[in-house]
Amino acid sequence: MRPFANRNPCRQRPLMKFLIRLSPEVSIKSRQVRQQQTRQLRQNIRKIVARMDFNILVESLWDRIDVTVPPDSPVTREQMVDTLSRISGISNVQLIDEYTLESLAQVTQVAVAAFQPLVKGKTFAVRTKRIGTHSFTSKDVEQAVGAQLMASGEPAGVDLKAPELQLRIEIKGDLFLIGRERFEGMGGYPMGSIESSVCLLSGGYDSSVAAYLTMRRGIRTHFLFFNLGGMAHEAGVKQVAWYLWDRYASSHRVKFISVPFEGVVTEIMRSVNNRHWGVVLKRMMLKAASEIAESINAPALVKGDAVAQVASQTLTNLNVVDRASDTVVLRPLIAMDKVDIIRLATEIGTEPFARNMPEYCGVISDKPVTRGRLYRIEQDEANMDPAALQAALDNRVETPIDQIMDTVQTVGDVELVATPTVGDVIIDIRHPNEQERSPLTLTNNRILHIPFYELAQQQSQLDARQRYLLYCDRGTMSRLHAANLKAEGLDNVLVYAPELNVR
Repeated sequence: MRPFANRNPCRQRPLMKFLIRLSPEVSIKSRQVRQQQTRQLRQNIRKIVARMDFNILVESLWDRIDVTVPPDSPVTREQMVDTLSRISGISNVQLIDEYTLESLAQVTQVAVAAFQPLVKGKTFAVRTKRIGTHSFTSKDVEQAVGAQLMASGEPAGVDLKAPELQLRIEIKGDLFLIGRERFEGMGGYPMGSIESSVCLLSGGYDSSVAAYLTMRRGIRTHFLFFNLGGMAHEAGVKQVAWYLWDRYASSHRVKFISVPFEGVVTEIMRSVNNRHWGVVLKRMMLKAASEIAESINAPALVKGDAVAQVASQTLTNLNVVDRASDTVVLRPLIAMDKVDIIRLATEIGTEPFARNMPEYCGVISDKPVTRGRLYRIEQDEANMDPAALQAALDNRVETPIDQIMDTVQTVGDVELVATPTVGDVIIDIRHPNEQERSPLTLTNNRILHIPFYELAQQQSQLDARQRYLLYCDRGTMSRLHAANLKAEGLDNVLVYAPELNVR
C-alpha cells in the first residue's frame, strides 16, 4: 500500500507532493558519486523537514527526490517551498499533483487544465515519462496535450529543442503526475558531501556572503570570530552566524569559535611598524585560524577578501598574508564588486545584519602599506611576544552553533508572558522574511514590526509608559534583546512566549 493513498479515481489526492531535481553539479557525476550525493541530499532533507513534521515522506529515485506531505500535516505549501529552496544540492523544486489514472482522455483533460494558464505567449514542449503497460504511448500523450494547448492556450508555439516552458507529465502504473509551479533551489552540492572549512566571520557584508557561498557549495562551514574588544560586536556576529546556519545549513552541526584578540592587537601596536599593522593583523588571524582548523579537522579556511577592496587586499599583500600559513585559503568573493556583494547579501538576508553590525576598528594605519615586503613584515613580527597569540588561542571559546544564542551575555532576567493583556503592544522582531512567511496574528493587541537589528535605533521611540512584549519564533532572540533593552533602562519590555500555553 502506498503511503497516504486515496484511491478515489476521480479526485486529486488531498496531499502535497514535491519533485526535487538534483543540481546539475550532482547530475553530471559518475553513477557512484551521484548515488552517494543523492543519498546525502535525501538525508539532509529528511533531517530538516522532520523538524516540521516527522511524517513527511522523503524518497529518492535515480534522478530526483520526492517529498510527500501527508493530508493532516500542519505544514503549509509556502513553508515547504521556502524550506526546500534553501537546501544546497537542489536545482529546483516542483509542486506536483497526483491522480489515479483512468484513460488518455482523462490525462489530457487534467494536463490541459493545469498547463493552459502557463503557456500563453510562450513556446513550450510537453515531456512525458511513462512506466508500465498502457493502451497509449508517451508520444500519444505529448501529441494530445500539445494539440489542445495549441488550440486553446494561445501559446507562441511548440519548440522541442529550446522551449521556454517544459511541461512535465509522469505516468507510473495506475497513477499520473502533473508538474505545476516550479521554484529555484540553491544549487551546488549537498551539505556534508564536501569536506569542512572554517570561515573567518566579522559579520559584515563580505564574510557573511563568503560563508553562504561555501555552504551553498556543500562545504560544512564552521564560524571563527576574532574579538578585537567589543562585546556588542560578538553578540552581533553570533546572530548572523546562527542565521546563516539555521537558514542554509542546519542539516549539519558546526561550531562557533570566538578568539579574544585584544592582547594580540595590543602587541601588534607595540611592536610593529604602523604601516604594517593591517597586514600583520591578518597574518596573526591566519596563523590562529590554521591551528584551530587543524584541531577540528577542517582542511580549508574561508575569507571574504576581494581584490583591492582595502589596502591589505592588494595581490601583493594577499600573498604576504597567505605565507603565514600552509592551510589553503578560499576566497569566494575575490573578483566580485562591492555592489554585487551587497546585492547577494540582500538576497540571502544578511544585508540588515551587516548594515547594523557594531564593529571595533582599533588597528588602522595612517598610511597602510599596499605592497608589503615579506621579509620586512616578518622582521616586525619577530619583535612580537609570541605569548600574546598563544594566550588568545588558549582562551578561545568553542560553542555548538545551535547553542550560541544562549551564550550571549545579557543583564538580568526577563519575564515571559504566555497570554498578553489587552493593553500590551507586541513587537515582532523577526527578520522581515520570517514575518512574511509566517505572519503573527492577534485579535486584541497592536503589533509593531521592528526587526531585531533595528531595535537599538528605534528604542528611543518606545513609550516608557507602555508595556511591550518582544516576539520571535523560538524565543531566543526576543529574550536576548529584551534583556539588552532592560539593561538600557527600559523595564517595560518583556517576552511574548505563546509556547508556554501548550506545555
